[in-house]
Amino acid sequence: MSWESFIEKNVREALVKQGYTPAIAQGGADEAVVLYRRLSRASRKGAIYDDVYRYAKRWAENYGLPGSKSKPIPAAPRKRR
Repeated sequence: MSWESFIEKNVREALVKQGYTPAIAQGGADEAVVLYRRLSRASRKGAIYDDVYRYAKRWAENYGLPGSKSKPIPAAPRKRR
């Protein structure tokens, strides 16, 4: 198992356990892998998983609430004349 697949699998499972939908958890895991690729040489030794998990959780919080199917899209404000 490569580091990228390890990060993707474990981040996805952690987000699902917290109540995020599988689709949102997969999106967060994908973002974690992207961050891992960018930071693989810059992070503190042994702490990169914590860094990418924190980033994935923030992404998941922005795009879906735990236990909900999707985040509601707010209605566009009406223009006044």
